[in-house]
Amino acid sequence: MTSSPAFFPLLLLFLLLLINVSTADTEMKSSTTPTTSSDTTKLHINSLDKTWRVRAKSALKEAEKSYHPDPLEVVNHLNSNVHKAVDEVEVVTANQTRRELRGKKKHKGKCVATNPIDQCWRCRPNWAKERKRLAECVLGFGRNTIGGVNGKFYVVTDGSDDDLMNPKPGTLRHAVTRREPLWIIFSRSMIIRLSEELIVTSYKTIDGRGHQIRVMNGAQITLQFVQHVIITNIHVQDINAGKGGMIRDSIDHFGMRDQSDGDGISIYGSSNVWVDHVSMANCLDGLIDAIYYSTAITISNCHFTKHLEVLLLGAHNGDDGDKIMQVTIAFNHFGRGLDQRMPRGRFGFFHIVNNDYTHWEMYAIGGSQDPTFISQGNRFNAPKVTDPEHNATEVTKREYTPESEWKSWLWKSEGDLLLNHAFFVESGDLETLLPYTTKELIEAKPGSFVGALTMDAGALECIEDKPC
Repeated sequence: MTSSPAFFPLLLLFLLLLINVSTADTEMKSSTTPTTSSDTTKLHINSLDKTWRVRAKSALKEAEKSYHPDPLEVVNHLNSNVHKAVDEVEVVTANQTRRELRGKKKHKGKCVATNPIDQCWRCRPNWAKERKRLAECVLGFGRNTIGGVNGKFYVVTDGSDDDLMNPKPGTLRHAVTRREPLWIIFSRSMIIRLSEELIVTSYKTIDGRGHQIRVMNGAQITLQFVQHVIITNIHVQDINAGKGGMIRDSIDHFGMRDQSDGDGISIYGSSNVWVDHVSMANCLDGLIDAIYYSTAITISNCHFTKHLEVLLLGAHNGDDGDKIMQVTIAFNHFGRGLDQRMPRGRFGFFHIVNNDYTHWEMYAIGGSQDPTFISQGNRFNAPKVTDPEHNATEVTKREYTPESEWKSWLWKSEGDLLLNHAFFVESGDLETLLPYTTKELIEAKPGSFVGALTMDAGALECIEDKPC
């Protein structure tokens, strides 16, 4: 029996990883590349478990390799693709006015995909026979994510989750614990209640297109120390904390897990992750948390509702390894019943572009520990002020930091549409704060286009043999 990866910090892990990653740490210490934290006592794995030690060391190296030394190049690449996509839509819909295109109006008749990620695959009638084409469509910091494109298809036929140690073939847990790359699809619509957290291995795609797949009323999806995972077209809702226990985390390893947090999707020490067209609501903790030097992440075309703390990018002020974190948040709809953290970020570089913010109670974008936020072409609709003591019209919030400190942080708003007295407090200077080759930003499509770009956010109702 293998040793158990219990979630508690031990000094031995610090010593082992410090020795094993010394070369990688040296490579990271350039003037344009942040260093990852040497404080590995927060990795929450059993230092006596060789399997988890190997995974942690490998994940750190993959995160370092996935860090982009010139993030503005990634920003500009996405924005240029949005301009091209919108131009093509305008040609197709030439009989519509530009005002109609900018609104949130469903196109009837001919399939019209309005943003570049969707345009890459959705209007192809054979999308179901060409499922792996999706891996060519990701943009932003997660643009190199391939998921299970190099593997076979695995068809989930059974929505049960009854055996955590020896998952039944045909279940989602059996699929995600296989060693090899897999493109996981579903035979029918189903509700999956996870008995405990679902620990996903590297090089997997969870593809719910063609059916209604609901992961709900159970535990979370966990990506821990993995790479190249795509999650698309599922619902994740009403997630609770798991109790923990003995859980298989791969075909050849299992161990004792502590209680899980109750996130919808937990990204932990992982890189090259793409979450697309996922509908999420009402989880115990965050909807999506990305922490502990996770990087190269794109969150796109998602629909978020009914939740307090939505997206957390960096968990603790002491985790300076999160300087490596780079996340793109694009074409999402932040809808009804949301309170804050859309996202909240620490340390990293976050591109927030062409999202629709139709509801928040406290703030939309928040952060601490000198995060960089490039906010472009979003639509921010502030909540009405019904109580003068509760005025949440400010989009931004610097958490627990005096202005004398945060005024040097780079928070830039460009082309955002600010409605109902919403206002974005900028800080920092692009030219002086970014030590990158690229200095100029390509303008995003302005916030007036957000209605069209996000009109199909969330899980789609795709039908095989028809454009989606």
